[in-house]
Amino acid sequence: MEIQFVAGFAAIAPNVPESLKLYVDAFGLPLEGESEYKSTSKLGGVRHFGVWPLSQAAQSCFGTDQWPDDKIVPQATLEFEMSSPDAVEQGVGELIDLGYVIIHGAKQEPWGQTIARLLSPEGLLIGLSYAPWLHNG
Repeated sequence: MEIQFVAGFAAIAPNVPESLKLYVDAFGLPLEGESEYKSTSKLGGVRHFGVWPLSQAAQSCFGTDQWPDDKIVPQATLEFEMSSPDAVEQGVGELIDLGYVIIHGAKQEPWGQTIARLLSPEGLLIGLSYAPWLHNG
């Protein structure tokens, strides 16, 4: 088997209108469709795919190896790449203004990525990211 690229990703939403508030209204993604299922093929491709241990996600978000009991345990992470570290910080401010709870604001990881995170209504760990190596060339 030879996988060529990630062909699709969709958040499975128990409350579609609530999820669309985040993805369309807050993030401005061009999701459209005639039915309740909204999608787009107008975004660029995936530049990273991985299997991230929950303990490492907890360490990155909360500084501990245990995910907090009062937070939804995420099943996946989805990172939206921004144009700069300042754009990540600006995006966080916009989300806070819209009433979203941020897990952590913009911070630089040891590998050089600037990232801020929140939990989506359907339990995805969402990142606003700036990874410098994705912008070289």
